[in-house]
Amino acid sequence: MTAIPGLGSPHLASPELLRSVFRRHAAGVAAITASGESGPVGFTATSLSSVSADPPMLSFGIGTGASSWPVISRATHVGVHILGEHQQALAATFARSGADRFGAPTSWRDGPHGVPVLDDVLAWLVCRVVARVPAGDHRIVLAEVVLGDPEGAGRPLLYHQGRFTALRD
Repeated sequence: MTAIPGLGSPHLASPELLRSVFRRHAAGVAAITASGESGPVGFTATSLSSVSADPPMLSFGIGTGASSWPVISRATHVGVHILGEHQQALAATFARSGADRFGAPTSWRDGPHGVPVLDDVLAWLVCRVVARVPAGDHRIVLAEVVLGDPEGAGRPLLYHQGRFTALRD
């Protein structure tokens, strides 16, 4: 493609182009949890988004190849946890394939509707899943907030340029 004055050389759409652009986008880090027949599952998500205030709804994306997808695909309720900058190790554990996400040192408890609730997070919600929308190799999960706690202390954990980081003043 030809360079566009003032904009550089555009690239054709590809998975790598999308990944490259979104590496430059700083995103908050959340951990999504659910309970399955074989125990709790969870994963790190940077795709969390508020959808509606009335009723209170949110969305997040999950790959259909993710180890947590089989449970999330059937879960009636999920936990959504906003991670703090002090939780980089937890975020990395929940992002790593094959990790024992709920073993020590992860601190958690059984919450409402059987949802695993992580301790020491900035905020958490328990949500009722209302839809799973196909989106390429992912599903966008729409969930209505049932209850939660916004009172955790600290500053948010961010994901930028392929690594977890914190806000700077």
